[in-house]
Amino acid sequence: MLELCDIHGGYGKITILNGLSFKIPKASITTMIGPNGAGKSTVFKAIFGLLNIESGHILLDGRDVTGLPPRQMIANGVTYVPQGRNIVPKLSVYHNLELGGITVADQAKVRERIETVMNQFPMLREFRNRRAIELSGGQQKQLEIARSLLLDPQLILVDEPSIGLSPNLVKDVFATLQTLRDQGVTVLMVEQNAKTALAISDYGLVLELGQARMQDEATRLLADPRVGQLFLGGHVDDATSPGR
Repeated sequence: MLELCDIHGGYGKITILNGLSFKIPKASITTMIGPNGAGKSTVFKAIFGLLNIESGHILLDGRDVTGLPPRQMIANGVTYVPQGRNIVPKLSVYHNLELGGITVADQAKVRERIETVMNQFPMLREFRNRRAIELSGGQQKQLEIARSLLLDPQLILVDEPSIGLSPNLVKDVFATLQTLRDQGVTVLMVEQNAKTALAISDYGLVLELGQARMQDEATRLLADPRVGQLFLGGHVDDATSPGR
């Protein structure tokens, strides 16, 4: 579904991604973990056309989409939910949803998709006239994810969805991502809450120094003692890390 092939890129003269390669299967959840500074959020920017790629290729369903700007990535079925809160607080839930389809020429289709999304997320229908700032943190994140669905994506990039949320709200957000996966949407997630995220994922990817050090089924990564070191803030052990 998504494949990164030997990607080198960064900001200006600073290279962050150093030969990054990995594949993401269709209709799956893959969680990308790693120590701070590993380049996790940079990967999303590279995929979504927000980063200068020096070399390498990004393939989406076999098509080369390397370096395409965000508008074209959206047209190719990719949406991006950045970390933090990205709603318009004083607008209603419904108006926030409308913003998700602002680039769609056929606004009748947008209204149809809003109805579909509110069926997927009954909370949004219940609170459709409530200002977004009045929602809980977990509800706001669900609103952001739902808004990204108005573009009918095949791949959603979700950056740190659990930031600032209580454990119960984290469960709600992760359950939302699982539902999307079950509906055929592919999810690539960056998450510091690594154990919980891997527990609901199909696959995991360990990033270190801009390279994919490990990629496997999520359950296997959870059982790997080298990954345990990352949970404690360390680095993958030099003596046992693949590729070293």
